[in-house]
Parts: sequence; structure tokens; C-alpha cells
Amino acid sequence: MNGLINQKAGPPDRDVVLLGRSEAFQRVRDLIDRLKDLDTPVFITGESGTGKEIIARAIHFHGARAGGQFVAVNGGAIPDNLLESELFGYARGAFTGALRDKPGLIEEASGGTFFLDEVGDLGYPLQAKLLRVLQEREIRRIGETRNRSVDVRFISATNKNLDREVRLGRFREDLYYRLRIVAIEVPPLRERPDDLELLLRHFIARYGEEIGKPRVYFTPRVMETFLSYSWPGNVRELQNEVQRCLILCGSENIVRLEHLSPRINPEYRAASAPAPESLNFFEAKADFIRRFIGQALRRHENNKARTAEEIGLSRQALFKLLKRHNIGHSAVREDPDEV
Repeated sequence: MNGLINQKAGPPDRDVVLLGRSEAFQRVRDLIDRLKDLDTPVFITGESGTGKEIIARAIHFHGARAGGQFVAVNGGAIPDNLLESELFGYARGAFTGALRDKPGLIEEASGGTFFLDEVGDLGYPLQAKLLRVLQEREIRRIGETRNRSVDVRFISATNKNLDREVRLGRFREDLYYRLRIVAIEVPPLRERPDDLELLLRHFIARYGEEIGKPRVYFTPRVMETFLSYSWPGNVRELQNEVQRCLILCGSENIVRLEHLSPRINPEYRAASAPAPESLNFFEAKADFIRRFIGQALRRHENNKARTAEEIGLSRQALFKLLKRHNIGHSAVREDPDEV
């Protein structure tokens, strides 16, 4: 999201579709159903690209405030000195260039929902002003002496660890708990593999129609690559990759491995990978096992039960491999070549 977007959302947003049938995503949907008709602040966390704004829009447009404005702001995209005037508005003459009274975006959202993305990037003084809005449901425009009441549903999101930011003194503890009355954690795409094919087909149909390619097919090897890739950029990366493929496949309307970006294409990765230090088959096999298991462990933060389940081994078999190949905690954390 770049700066300020969709201050006055149109009818298409009222049909926000949440795509996902995995157990992890179903928990998110259940929380949305419970929260959509309430005014309780909602705090959405998740990695970059997981769709936090889509969740916020679903809460608004499927809920009791759907008739009001949905105003979205990226707190990390605007400097604090500009963001304050955008959020709270200003009076004529409050500063150079303030030629007229201007309501802030929080005021514009009155009767609807205000969504502040990247809330963890706000400076400390601005955090104090935001806390007052949440506590008193009032704002004061820059240059004015009177408060104005606002009726706003507040939703915030971040990909930062705000627990850590609070401990380091960079984020106000009182604001943190006021924001986090109810939290929704959006799972990364690698933790919802059952949803990947559903999302993939949705994006193929959506962008194929946009560029005049209603029927585009992915070869089995491309589908296999998509399903095995870890998608560190999450849904946004998948979305961008599908758009790229549809453009590069040309009039053939068949997406092949050569149309994939180098980051995803397994043939490119294999060709550009460094040569093994040893040409001995058994040493190369052991090296592969160490790297493969090390990457899987890191994806699950060293949780061996989840790692074993993901790679199709029993816990006992995983422990035997860890011992046989001397894969310890340091090896898990320090491999620099994880994709």
C-alpha cells in the first residue's frame, strides 16, 4: 500500500472475498465473523504480503459499518510531521501552506472504519495523540483549541514484533494494549498450503481476464514448482508472479518454467547454485540432507514436531537424521543459503 489509498472506497470493496479453506485460515474467518458487527479495536499481525488490509476490509464491508467510509493509511509511508496533519487535520493558518480548514482522515472515517497499517512505525509523540483518540473518541485539529467527537471503528496492523518494541521503549505500552484488545494473526502462505492452488487459480482467472487471456494453463512442472516453493513474500509474491507469467507466456497461453522469475525457477536456481565442495556421492547426499532439514527447521522456528510433519517423517526418524548428520541448533540458525 502506497501512502493514502481508498479514502472513499467504492462498491467493489463491498464484495471482499476471503479465499482460503485451510484450518489456519478458517480461524481467521471465524474471528472476522465474531468481530465484524462490533466496535472493538482490532489488531492484525502477519508477515509482509499476507493480506492484512484484505482482512481489515472484510471486517468493515461485511459488518455493521459497511455503509460508512473505509479509510486506509500506511503509517510507514509518510513522515510523522506530515502524517499528523493527514490524520488529525488542521485549521487555516496553523502552518505555512494551511490556506483553509481541512478535516483529518480519522474525522473523514467517522461513521465507518479507520485502518492504520504499519502502526509500529509511528513516532512516540504521534502515538500519544493516537492513544487519546482511542480513549476519548475525540480529535483536535492542528491549530485549534477545541476537540471534535469522532465515531470510528479502529483497525491497525503491523509486521513488527510490538512486544519487543514495547520492551525496547520504542512503542507505548498503554497504546499497545489499547490497540490489541482483539488480535488476528494472519498465517503466512507456507503455513496454508491447502489454499495455494485456490489462490493461484483465482489470480490466473482475474489477471487473465484483465489482459485478454481468459484461458491460460500452467504446465504440471510449473504447478509442482509453485506448490513446493516457500513464498517468503506470501500472497503478494504469488499475485505478482502470476501477473508476470501471464504477460511473458505470450500468445501461447501456456506458462512454462522459463516464464518463472529466477527466484522461483528451480532450473535457474540449480544452474546458479555453487558447486559442491566434494564430488563424492555420499558426502553430497549428506550435505543435501543437512541443508534440507536445516531450512525446514528454520521455517518452523526449530519446532521438530511441525518440521517432521511438513517433510513427511516421523519424529523418531527426524531425530535419527539430526543425530546422524550432527544437525544442531547452531547449524539450524546459521545456514546463509536458505531460500
